Amino acid sequence: MPRRTRPNNLTLSLFAENPVLSVSELTADIKTALEADFHDLYVQGEISNFKKYPSGHWYFTLKDANAQISAVFFRNWNRLLRFDPENGLEVRVRGRLSVWEKSGNYQLNVESMEPVGVGALQLAFEQLARKLQEEGLFDEERKRPLPVLPRKVGIVTSRQGAVIQDMLNILGRRNSSIDVLVAPVRVQGAGAAVEIAQAIKTLSDNAAKFGIDAIIVGRGGGSAEDLWAFNEEIVARAIHASKVPVISAVGHETDYTIADFVADLRAPTPSAAAELVGTEAEELRAHVEGLLAHLGRAMDYYLLQRRHELRDLIESQGFAETIGTIIKLGSRVRELELRASMALKNNLHHAKLRVEAAHRHLTSADWRVPLAVAEAQLQVSHQRLERAMQAKIERKWHQLSLTTGKLEMLSPLSVLSRGYTIVRDQTGQLIPNGATLQLGQKITLRFGDGDVGCQVTEPLK
Repeated sequence: MPRRTRPNNLTLSLFAENPVLSVSELTADIKTALEADFHDLYVQGEISNFKKYPSGHWYFTLKDANAQISAVFFRNWNRLLRFDPENGLEVRVRGRLSVWEKSGNYQLNVESMEPVGVGALQLAFEQLARKLQEEGLFDEERKRPLPVLPRKVGIVTSRQGAVIQDMLNILGRRNSSIDVLVAPVRVQGAGAAVEIAQAIKTLSDNAAKFGIDAIIVGRGGGSAEDLWAFNEEIVARAIHASKVPVISAVGHETDYTIADFVADLRAPTPSAAAELVGTEAEELRAHVEGLLAHLGRAMDYYLLQRRHELRDLIESQGFAETIGTIIKLGSRVRELELRASMALKNNLHHAKLRVEAAHRHLTSADWRVPLAVAEAQLQVSHQRLERAMQAKIERKWHQLSLTTGKLEMLSPLSVLSRGYTIVRDQTGQLIPNGATLQLGQKITLRFGDGDVGCQVTEPLK
């Protein structure tokens, strides 16, 4: 008879006595256990394999020297983060474990993150400052000077508080002719940066329409968190894009923001910004008076230089003699004119005396006809004498004009204007011939329109 084998009752009993779980059931149990026990974790490690996805979720690995764990930072949590995570950055995170059932893997769901060794705000500040500096937004070459006499100033700040009142009071006190256009915004909290940037853009876009010459952006002091709106990238780019100069006046003198670095000018406080923009009327008046005084001194100096040049010309060889000749001729003309005038007066006087004598002689007789003839002859003689004297004076003036023209042709200035020069040594002495010049000697050439310094490089040939 064939031998019967015993069934494997042991194996059958093991599966019969213990429940058998599906993979899904086991994974679900693991997920429940892990997520129940590891729901509020604080973990420190170094970020690696960091990736941002179009969905807004961030995936990365958190590791130390001996282990690593996958992590995810979903969009609804990471949108609150002020800085940008990057590979190699040591961080502390808070989160919970979760199990991805389809792959059987577990990961750390991050809900908050902060850098190790430096505050989150400071890291965000440094990251944005480095980025904008590399793009050239901090370059000094692009910064514009403030207008000397602004007509209208735009102010971007909070409507409430003492800051706006202080700036308005200072502008009114220093120069009441400056108009102010206030764009009220929130200066801290969620949405403040968007309002500030939009206000800057609105004022800039309408600067030509409203006559705005400069914009002040600022607020009073506060904590780093309070001032953070002025460290946002959207505000920095709005300042950079402004069509008119922007003054950043955020916080106190020791506070620095990204807006300070991008703006055309940083004021330590909002009040100081108002002082910078509102040039005081008395200061302007004093400045104008100073300019007038400077102009007067410059004119005096200019006239003194021209007098010295005229004196040098008069003392130069030949020119003094020409001046003397012109003076003598002028005196001679004046003498001839005086003599002619006196002769004319004498002739008229004698003629008058003769007429009076004849009149007395003829009063007793009827000499009307002879007298009329004599008077006619006298008038003719008087006219001839006047024409003769006038002709003589005109001849003398003509001779003077000819002589003056000849003298002007002989004047050193006229000679210089035709291409000739006067040569002097360093002491101002004239050099009559080239044989006296030495190699390397410095000389001055006088042209018709000024002096030129030269140096002898070749001897006379």
